[in-house]
Amino acid sequence: MEINKENITEWLKILQDNICKSLESEEGLAKFKEENWTREEGGGGRSRVIENGNVIEKGGVMFSAVSGKTPDFLFKEKEHSVSGKSHQDTTFFATGVSIVIHPQSPLVPIIHMNIRYFEMSNGIKWLGGGIDLTPHYIVDEDATFFHTQLKNVCDKHHSSYYPKFKTWADDYFFINHRKETRGIGGIFFDRLNENEQLNFEQNFAFWQDVGETFAPTYVSLMNKNKSKLFTQDQKQWQLLRRGRYVEFNLVYDKGTKFGLETNGRIESILMSLPTNASWIYDFKTKENSPESATLNKLKKGINWV
Repeated sequence: MEINKENITEWLKILQDNICKSLESEEGLAKFKEENWTREEGGGGRSRVIENGNVIEKGGVMFSAVSGKTPDFLFKEKEHSVSGKSHQDTTFFATGVSIVIHPQSPLVPIIHMNIRYFEMSNGIKWLGGGIDLTPHYIVDEDATFFHTQLKNVCDKHHSSYYPKFKTWADDYFFINHRKETRGIGGIFFDRLNENEQLNFEQNFAFWQDVGETFAPTYVSLMNKNKSKLFTQDQKQWQLLRRGRYVEFNLVYDKGTKFGLETNGRIESILMSLPTNASWIYDFKTKENSPESATLNKLKKGINWV
């Protein structure tokens, strides 16, 4: 297809449709509810939320395509600076699909995906995205499976992408005030245009493949773990780990910041937060417990494949 904002927008809507169908099929009970919305400054979106299912407690598969005057804070980021191109009176267009799934079971991991396209009227454009997994209990076999799927997608396009984008994810999804990663990472990339490895069209194909690997990867993990029995103590641990997830999203996440700074739709921006989470003062895990083992693996630089 010709790569322009109209075709990208339509492709993302189809991706949203396909992902929702896959998740509903594996979920078995709950269905996505859709809400279409418009943004006063320009554009809008199609929000789909699923709640109170057999497998999914709360999840969202959100599409948006928004435009308007470029917010001033972007010009402070050196990545947006292009020699010879004025920042004065520029407009922007941004479209993407963003997903967060919070499962009922503490034995099924939280997952997040975002793929996005951004352009400005001065000619700047880029792709961004990534997928990361946040298990409440880290299972090495599942972590290896997840990272293998991402490595396969990256290696299809360039051998340098998986190690580069995995490291970026380790650094990005780090809760600095807790000195731990949010989960087991994944891949993360931003400001991807043409580079030494691939031209823009080739990077666009990579970006599409990242989006399309989400559903089969997560559905496999749902299917493997959804029927396993769990205890009330494990459920309490899940709520504590969700608390960490909330902390990251409200303190560090760039997507949340961008949405708030551009007067985005607040319900869509905060869709990533779970229905329930918990904070217990000075909580300590028991020595040699599964919870302690998980904490010991919330570190950067673990080679899962």
